[in-house]
Amino acid sequence: MTDRLTEFANGPYVFDVIDSGPIDGVPIVLLHGFPQRATAWDLVVPLLHDKGFRTIAPDQRGYSPRARPGARRDYRMGELVGDVVALIDALGVESVDLVGHDWGAAVAWSVAGAHPDRIRTLTAVSVPHPAAFLRAMPRGQLLRSWYMAFFNLPKIPELFLSRVFRPSAGGGKRIGLPEPFAGRLYDDIVASGALTGALNWYRGLPFGTREDRRFPKIIVPTTYLWSDGDFALGRRGAEMTGNWVDAPYEFRVINDADHWLPENRPQEVATAILDRVAARSA
Repeated sequence: MTDRLTEFANGPYVFDVIDSGPIDGVPIVLLHGFPQRATAWDLVVPLLHDKGFRTIAPDQRGYSPRARPGARRDYRMGELVGDVVALIDALGVESVDLVGHDWGAAVAWSVAGAHPDRIRTLTAVSVPHPAAFLRAMPRGQLLRSWYMAFFNLPKIPELFLSRVFRPSAGGGKRIGLPEPFAGRLYDDIVASGALTGALNWYRGLPFGTREDRRFPKIIVPTTYLWSDGDFALGRRGAEMTGNWVDAPYEFRVINDADHWLPENRPQEVATAILDRVAARSA
C-alpha cells in the first residue's frame, strides 16, 4: 500500500488514524491507552521514523468520533482485538510489529495471542500479560486496581473525571502527564465527547466471552517494558509475565519512571521497540 491511511473501518465503525514516517517503511502499529489518543505517541514516532519505520497510530474504539458504540458489551476484548485486525487488513500487509501502552498493551497481548500470524513482534508497555495481571491480583495488584471497579459505576466517573481533567483543576498534571499532553487532556477526552467511550473499556470487562478469557501463551518475539514507579501496575505481574511467553522474550525495567512512559521516557520506549524489531530481523 502506497497511500497514507487516514481511516479504516470495522463493520459500521470508522476509526481515525495517524499514519506517518517513510511510506515504504516497515509498519509499526501503536495502540494508545486510557485516557489518551493516538497523539500519546508523538514523542516516540520521530525516533522510529529516523530509523526508516512507518508508524500507524489509531484513535481506538470509543475515542474515534465515528466509532463510539453505546453498549458496554461492544467494548469487550474480542471487539477491540477485531479493530486491530481490521487495521492490519486495511494496511494491506500480512503482519505488523505491534506496540501498546496501558490499555493498548492489554489489547496488543490479546491480538498477539489470538492472531500470532498477523504479528511479527510485540512490545508491551506497562501492562503485563493478562494472565500474569490476574495472578498478581491477590499479591498486591488488587489494591492498585481499585479504580477499575469505580469506573464501572454509571455516570459518576464521568462527572468526577470531567472535573479532574479540567485545566483549572490541574488536568493531566494531577495524574502525572507532562506538557503538552497534560494541557490537552480535557479537550482530547472530555470536550471531544470521548470520555464515556474511554470508560466503556472498563465497563466492557464483565461481558468478556470464554474466548476473551483464554489468555494463551504468546508465540511471537516479545519485549515487556515496565517502570518501577508505576502507580497502577505492580512488580509481581511484571515479573510473572515471562511465564506466558513461549518465544524470544525480554523484560526491561525503566527505573525512576512513572506510568506514562511514551510521554516521559520516549527514548527508552523507542529503543525497546527498535531492539525488538531488529532482533526479529537478524
